[in-house]
Amino acid sequence: MTDPRTILWQARQGPVPPQWRVFTKRRGALSGFFRGTSNDPDPLLVITLDGSVEYISERKPLTIVVFQDLASMKLQVASSDSSRAVSTWVDLRYLDGSKSKWRSGFDLEAVQGFIEAYGAHKALRGYA
Repeated sequence: MTDPRTILWQARQGPVPPQWRVFTKRRGALSGFFRGTSNDPDPLLVITLDGSVEYISERKPLTIVVFQDLASMKLQVASSDSSRAVSTWVDLRYLDGSKSKWRSGFDLEAVQGFIEAYGAHKALRGYA
Protein backbone atom coordinates (compact mmCIF):
# COMPACT_ATOMS: atom_id res chain seq x y z
CA MET A 1 0.00 0.00 0.00
CA THR A 2 1.18 3.51 -0.80
CA ASP A 3 2.02 5.74 2.17
CA PRO A 4 -1.31 6.61 3.89
CA ARG A 5 -0.52 10.33 4.15
CA THR A 6 0.29 10.41 0.42
CA ILE A 7 -3.07 8.78 -0.33
CA LEU A 8 -4.89 11.40 1.77
CA TRP A 9 -2.92 14.24 0.16
CA GLN A 10 -3.72 12.97 -3.34
CA ALA A 11 -7.42 12.58 -2.49
CA ARG A 12 -7.54 16.16 -1.19
CA GLN A 13 -5.73 17.56 -4.23
CA GLY A 14 -7.49 15.42 -6.87
CA PRO A 15 -7.83 13.81 -9.30
CA VAL A 16 -7.54 10.26 -7.98
CA PRO A 17 -7.28 6.92 -9.80
CA PRO A 18 -10.72 5.75 -11.03
CA GLN A 19 -10.74 2.67 -8.78
CA TRP A 20 -10.45 4.78 -5.61
CA ARG A 21 -13.54 5.69 -3.58
CA VAL A 22 -13.30 8.97 -1.69
CA PHE A 23 -15.73 10.03 1.04
CA THR A 24 -15.61 13.34 2.86
CA LYS A 25 -17.69 15.33 5.32
CA ARG A 26 -17.74 19.02 6.02
CA ARG A 27 -16.58 19.82 9.51
CA GLY A 28 -19.19 22.10 11.03
CA ALA A 29 -17.77 25.35 12.44
CA LEU A 30 -19.66 25.02 15.72
CA SER A 31 -18.93 21.33 16.32
CA GLY A 32 -15.31 21.87 15.25
CA PHE A 33 -14.99 24.70 17.75
CA PHE A 34 -16.34 22.62 20.66
CA ARG A 35 -14.21 19.61 19.75
CA GLY A 36 -11.09 21.70 19.19
CA THR A 37 -10.86 20.57 15.57
CA SER A 38 -12.05 23.68 13.73
CA ASN A 39 -8.61 24.19 12.13
CA ASP A 40 -8.28 20.54 11.05
CA PRO A 41 -8.99 19.44 7.48
CA ASP A 42 -12.40 17.86 6.88
CA PRO A 43 -12.75 14.14 7.70
CA LEU A 44 -11.76 11.93 4.76
CA LEU A 45 -11.99 8.22 3.93
CA VAL A 46 -10.12 6.85 0.93
CA ILE A 47 -10.69 3.26 -0.17
CA THR A 48 -8.26 1.79 -2.71
CA LEU A 49 -7.86 -1.73 -4.08
CA ASP A 50 -5.11 -2.26 -1.48
CA GLY A 51 -6.92 -0.98 1.61
CA SER A 52 -8.35 2.09 3.28
CA VAL A 53 -7.16 5.20 5.09
CA GLU A 54 -9.49 7.26 7.27
CA TYR A 55 -8.69 10.68 8.72
CA ILE A 56 -11.00 12.10 11.40
CA SER A 57 -8.92 14.82 13.07
CA GLU A 58 -5.40 15.71 14.14
CA ARG A 59 -6.23 14.38 17.62
CA LYS A 60 -7.01 10.87 16.40
CA PRO A 61 -4.61 8.49 14.66
CA LEU A 62 -5.31 7.48 11.07
CA THR A 63 -7.35 4.31 10.71
CA ILE A 64 -5.49 2.16 8.18
CA VAL A 65 -6.57 -1.24 6.87
CA VAL A 66 -4.26 -3.14 4.50
CA PHE A 67 -6.27 -5.79 2.65
CA GLN A 68 -3.31 -8.14 2.10
CA ASP A 69 -3.04 -8.50 5.90
CA LEU A 70 -6.63 -9.76 6.22
CA ALA A 71 -7.83 -13.36 6.32
CA SER A 72 -11.51 -12.36 6.21
CA MET A 73 -14.10 -9.73 7.02
CA LYS A 74 -17.72 -9.96 8.08
CA LEU A 75 -20.40 -7.27 8.10
CA GLN A 76 -22.18 -6.87 11.43
CA VAL A 77 -25.42 -4.99 12.13
CA ALA A 78 -27.09 -4.40 15.48
CA SER A 79 -30.06 -2.36 16.59
CA SER A 80 -31.50 -1.22 19.85
CA ASP A 81 -35.25 -1.58 20.29
CA SER A 82 -35.37 1.36 22.65
CA SER A 83 -33.72 3.88 20.32
CA ARG A 84 -34.32 2.21 16.95
CA ALA A 85 -30.77 3.16 16.05
CA VAL A 86 -28.87 0.80 13.77
CA SER A 87 -25.15 0.31 14.19
CA THR A 88 -22.94 -1.22 11.50
CA TRP A 89 -19.33 -2.34 11.56
CA VAL A 90 -17.06 -4.85 9.88
CA ASP A 91 -15.29 -7.53 11.91
CA LEU A 92 -11.76 -7.95 10.56
CA ARG A 93 -9.75 -11.14 11.06
CA TYR A 94 -6.06 -10.85 10.24
CA LEU A 95 -3.71 -13.51 8.92
CA ASP A 96 -1.84 -13.50 12.25
CA GLY A 97 -5.07 -14.46 14.05
CA SER A 98 -5.77 -11.05 15.57
CA LYS A 99 -9.16 -9.40 15.24
CA SER A 100 -10.49 -5.85 15.15
CA LYS A 101 -13.59 -3.87 14.27
CA TRP A 102 -13.74 -1.35 11.44
CA ARG A 103 -16.30 1.35 12.06
CA SER A 104 -16.41 4.19 9.63
CA GLY A 105 -17.47 7.68 10.55
CA PHE A 106 -19.16 7.79 7.16
CA ASP A 107 -22.44 6.40 5.81
CA LEU A 108 -23.43 2.92 4.66
CA GLU A 109 -22.22 3.65 1.13
CA ALA A 110 -18.70 3.86 2.57
CA VAL A 111 -19.11 0.52 4.35
CA GLN A 112 -20.37 -1.03 1.11
CA GLY A 113 -17.41 0.45 -0.80
CA PHE A 114 -15.00 -0.97 1.78
CA ILE A 115 -16.44 -4.49 1.43
CA GLU A 116 -16.53 -4.25 -2.38
CA ALA A 117 -12.90 -3.10 -2.52
CA TYR A 118 -11.83 -6.03 -0.35
CA GLY A 119 -13.67 -8.40 -2.70
CA ALA A 120 -11.99 -6.80 -5.73
CA HIS A 121 -8.62 -7.06 -3.98
CA LYS A 122 -9.13 -10.78 -3.39
CA ALA A 123 -10.32 -11.38 -6.96
CA LEU A 124 -7.40 -9.49 -8.51
CA ARG A 125 -4.87 -11.29 -6.33
CA GLY A 126 -6.33 -14.73 -7.07
CA TYR A 127 -7.78 -15.38 -3.59
CA ALA A 128 -11.29 -16.70 -3.85
